[in-house]
Amino acid sequence: MAISGTPTGDGWSSRSAFILAAIGAAVGLGNLWRFPTLAGENGGGAFVIFYIGCVVLLGLPLLLAEIFIGRAGQTDAVGSIRKVAKTSKVSPRWSLFGGLGALAAFLIVSFYSVVAGWVLYYVGVFAGDFVQALLAGEPFRGALQGETQEQIAGRMGDLFASPGLLLAMHLVFMGATLFIVARGVSGGIEKAATWLMPAFFVLLLAITIYGAIVGDVGEAAAFLFTPDWSKLDARVMNEALGQALFSLSLGVAGIITYGSYIREGTRLGPTAFAIGFADTAVALIAGLMIFPIVFAVGLDPAAGPTLVFQTLPFAFEAMPAGALVGMLFFILVLVAAITSSISLLEVPTAWAIGELGWSRQRSALTFGIGAFAIGVACLLGYNVWADVRPLGFWPLFAETDILDTVDGFTGKIMLPLGALCTSLFVGWRADRRLTEQTTGLSRPMFTLWRFLLAWLCPLAVAAILLFGLFPQLLERLSFS
Repeated sequence: MAISGTPTGDGWSSRSAFILAAIGAAVGLGNLWRFPTLAGENGGGAFVIFYIGCVVLLGLPLLLAEIFIGRAGQTDAVGSIRKVAKTSKVSPRWSLFGGLGALAAFLIVSFYSVVAGWVLYYVGVFAGDFVQALLAGEPFRGALQGETQEQIAGRMGDLFASPGLLLAMHLVFMGATLFIVARGVSGGIEKAATWLMPAFFVLLLAITIYGAIVGDVGEAAAFLFTPDWSKLDARVMNEALGQALFSLSLGVAGIITYGSYIREGTRLGPTAFAIGFADTAVALIAGLMIFPIVFAVGLDPAAGPTLVFQTLPFAFEAMPAGALVGMLFFILVLVAAITSSISLLEVPTAWAIGELGWSRQRSALTFGIGAFAIGVACLLGYNVWADVRPLGFWPLFAETDILDTVDGFTGKIMLPLGALCTSLFVGWRADRRLTEQTTGLSRPMFTLWRFLLAWLCPLAVAAILLFGLFPQLLERLSFS
């Protein structure tokens, strides 16, 4: 199915295909790893409820704004913003934030592939363990039998100390991402989303049901949905605001790029709502999947970033069918990671097709290899280059390794800056008639959307940016 105006004449075959692909772009490690981590670290209920409010009042308006830009522009992110700016009779320099988003997506996919490589490693660990259980005639035994909690947790350190293994996992994951993106929108990305996202939801629901049966779902639900408002300080609110942006993949021009492949006549408002609802539901279900297992074996829900890679593997050791469920869990996380990485690599790929006239294969290969190279530097930062501090002159990044520096720079600066520009551009500068016609919202909903986009979103995103750059201000507010 061809869509005139897009860089390659390629596009989604239907609205449902776009929704699946966009959900795949949004649902990733941010939902299955980062959200449970933040919920655990920030006391559960108060964080979760405030996060949902941020998605509704901040995330959905920005999501619709990015879809609008892509649908109105019908080309890469830079070209789409430039086209909307021309129609609105404002400066074409607004398109610079599209370039910022493309650069951010390129940098993020470089380290995202490394982290996804960790997931791939654990898929292999639990798959091997499950095969051993089958051969022993014990398919429903716990995982990693005979290993202590220290040994299970130590697997992560052993992985980090092995640059060859990290490199192999990174290469496999980036290769799979590159292969899918190089095949195009309908022939690669849409087919991947059509197959992977239904499988993802089946696995998600199956493991959640398992957790409810063998775990402590009552304590998990109380932890996630019973707010202790005394824990809702400025730091927690800022974490929730940032997670709303990160979870929906806002600020990296991915939704703009995907939006450019939409058919004419697609109702953008309901489409944005469906994507936002699904993404938030996945995050909440992920909490209900993980925390019942954690509570059942008496582990700490505030384990932080180690929750998925060290705490849960030990929990699976004590659970019935832990070997099987552990394998399925990490396959679930891997599927989420690949659908997100596809959308990240597609952004710079589409930019080179639209702005430089490159073929899709050349563009995907160029940016795939470039991201792989940066990822190699990131993974070496855990071993060979462990003492390297790329931005050591900047106090904000003085103590961060290579991967955390790239992650921190994109997450604290580039993403909120891109989201801020999006809200200002669509909320204040984009032609009102074009915006209303393209989004197809009713007059009351359009007025509410423009208000949130023009006023609330810039203030909230500016706060994220400010506190990201000056965390000491956030600490003072949190303890005042």
